[in-house]
Amino acid sequence: MKNTKLIEALNNCAMHCKYCADACLDEDHVKMMVNCIKTDIACAEICTTTAKLLAGNYEDVKSLVQVCLEICKKCAEECEQHDHQHCKDCAAACRSCEAACEAYLK
Repeated sequence: MKNTKLIEALNNCAMHCKYCADACLDEDHVKMMVNCIKTDIACAEICTTTAKLLAGNYEDVKSLVQVCLEICKKCAEECEQHDHQHCKDCAAACRSCEAACEAYLK
């Protein structure tokens, strides 16, 4: 399969974002986590969609990969503001995905 590394990074990012959003809902001060939750959900959705299109060998995905790169960056920045382990793990997955997107676009 083509683009295996990017697909794996996208799926890993989506998984961490979904987990982070769910874990944020269990935090004591959930209102402080609203932006994190929304960003996690958006990032997971775009990463999942992009991975599916790449797995199907759809050719015209560069603009979608660019959007993925941007939302992964935003999600990482948001999660890096929090001390929760799920946020730290999510930020790391987002940064890895951001790097994979950059490599694909080169």
